[in-house]
Amino acid sequence: MPLIDVSIAEGRTPEQLRELTAALHRAAEESVGALPENTTVIIREVPTTHWSKGNQTIAERQQAALEQERA
Repeated sequence: MPLIDVSIAEGRTPEQLRELTAALHRAAEESVGALPENTTVIIREVPTTHWSKGNQTIAERQQAALEQERA
């Protein structure tokens, strides 16, 4: 009974999130023989202002990239 819990930065379309869910279900079925009805997938969308790496949020990195493109 796999539980697949994914955190991802917000900004994907509902269609992209649905495809991710489907791909994760397929991976569980193919890799460990999980039955679809026994597999749970949770996708947690995290605001880009709440996700940081190297003391810089995704939002800050995106903003810096935009400013660099404009320069």
